[in-house]
Amino acid sequence: MRVLVLGGAGFIGLHLVRRLAADGHSVTVVDDFSRGRDDADLAVVCADPAVEVVTGDLTRAATWAALPRGWDQIYLLAAVVGVRNVEADPARVVRINTTVALHLMDWITPTDQVFFSSTSEVYAGAVDAGVAAVPTGEDVPAMVADVTAPRFAYATSKLLGEAAVLHGARAVGARAVVGRFHNVYGPRMGADHVVPEMSLRAIRGEDPFRVPGADQYRAFCHVDDAVEAMIRLMATGQAAGEIVHIGNDAEQTNIADLAKLVLRVAGAHASLRPEPAPAGSVHRRCPDLGKLRRLTGYQPRVALEDGVSQTFAWYRDHHAG
Repeated sequence: MRVLVLGGAGFIGLHLVRRLAADGHSVTVVDDFSRGRDDADLAVVCADPAVEVVTGDLTRAATWAALPRGWDQIYLLAAVVGVRNVEADPARVVRINTTVALHLMDWITPTDQVFFSSTSEVYAGAVDAGVAAVPTGEDVPAMVADVTAPRFAYATSKLLGEAAVLHGARAVGARAVVGRFHNVYGPRMGADHVVPEMSLRAIRGEDPFRVPGADQYRAFCHVDDAVEAMIRLMATGQAAGEIVHIGNDAEQTNIADLAKLVLRVAGAHASLRPEPAPAGSVHRRCPDLGKLRRLTGYQPRVALEDGVSQTFAWYRDHHAG
């Protein structure tokens, strides 16, 4: 297949590109490198002659006009993500994420098959308001508790993207599926996510070890499992037009217990210092993966301890200084 990965130099994007190339597909990556990195990991992937990287700003119409047509699959992963980025400049998040989604809506043709990456944040307000159960299915209300809160800029941008891509694809007769990611983690994801952030502090020998939101619960999904789910959804005709949760519902984990796991993997001995959770963060999050299983037969395979160990090793090796 010929596959276009928009935002393919980022965290999930590069893992997806690596898998697609390993499966024998021809892959073109488009990225502006504002978040994705031109690093050794990307260089290894690009050494495969089946992988091409194009530098381009997907908020500009000219970038889309220059893209060739005739792709078998298109994945849109390009977005401004990360709590620190969102809180620092929520206007940029709204502008970039919605502009890219709207350009995609105008660009797709009847022959295209599209994957749009979304987030569990679009319904987080419904969980905290008590109107959505946990584990959470796709049919719960998409609810933003406070549209003025910077944190929710990301959720609103992704909610608009879901609507733009699904309705835009339907209008032209294309196929599109929305995947809502739930706490995906793994090597090379930056330092904002809780797993690498804890790993880096453990490497530095922090003691006492700070644990914001120690009483919260999450269900973490290793990036290899997330990529498997994406590929399965794109291979399943019945997924067209659907919103599908992607994650790992097998291991709901208390954040304090996650901290203990990271410290154990690091061989560190530190006392825990619980701290308040970040403002606006949901107390508990876990996806109901019933739809994903029915459509694809997906089962998460990477156990949390294995995934955290692998992730910690990557950060130890790449941030030794």
